[in-house]
Amino acid sequence: MTTTILPAVRGKLTPHAPLAPLVWFKSGGAADWLFEPKDADDLAAFLRDLDPAVPVMALGLGSNLIVRDGGFPGVVVRLGKAFAKVEVLDATALRCGGGASGILVSSTARDAGVAGMEFLRSIPGTVGGFVRMNGGAYGSEVKDILVEADIVLRSGERRTLAPADLGYTYRHSELPEGAVVVSATFRGRPGDPAAIQAEMDRISASREASQPLRSKTGGSTFKNPDGRKAWQLVDEAGCRGLVLGGAQVSEKHTNFLINTGEATSADLEALGEEVRRRVKEKSGVDLQWEIQRVGVAK
Repeated sequence: MTTTILPAVRGKLTPHAPLAPLVWFKSGGAADWLFEPKDADDLAAFLRDLDPAVPVMALGLGSNLIVRDGGFPGVVVRLGKAFAKVEVLDATALRCGGGASGILVSSTARDAGVAGMEFLRSIPGTVGGFVRMNGGAYGSEVKDILVEADIVLRSGERRTLAPADLGYTYRHSELPEGAVVVSATFRGRPGDPAAIQAEMDRISASREASQPLRSKTGGSTFKNPDGRKAWQLVDEAGCRGLVLGGAQVSEKHTNFLINTGEATSADLEALGEEVRRRVKEKSGVDLQWEIQRVGVAK
């Protein structure tokens, strides 16, 4: 791809942009282009004028993502500060930019006395990713609080979608390929800030005790099958601590993979596939990836 075919932008456009520093696993190749739009109009105009054959992917905090070692052949859109604002609309609703973190959303909700969003404190990601993946934890999911999401389609067209338009299932939506979530409105319920903070503290302590938060990891690797826990199936298959190259199954929580130092994305993906193979052999369960794997192998 060359600069001559790219539309003019008001934001920042970086060629051959390394993605490893932007994802939690700290592995993977570069994007042909990294686009950080100035605002939603900048993003819409860029996508409208961009060659429709060029792949587009939105990137939040990069927490639930393996970027393959050959990188991403297209444009990666990263929403910066302009998309990281959270606004209180009324007694129970917040409008959240697509680049706002779960910590910011839940803290703003707490300060406004809005309960029901505490679980977002525990999900390492941004609103755009939550909406796309129906992010959830501790018994709640985004579909429970979402009123509507503002998106920019790959064509540059802007739309507002209701939860019914997103076809939500467990950790999945039908958000169109290449679409970018620029904001979402969430609705909770009236609550006491002190009680909300206590629930957030409980969630944080539970995560700290059970998950390898200080490691180069990517969050939950596999979806929980119906009525089962992925970590338990992985453990029963003898995969706790399993190593492949620089990648390891966490000793602390077996549904987490870890980059122990210099793991390639190929190491991480191959380890995940080996875990899937062993679980299938042991229990007959076909584990499904929760972590998104994108780009091309080297």
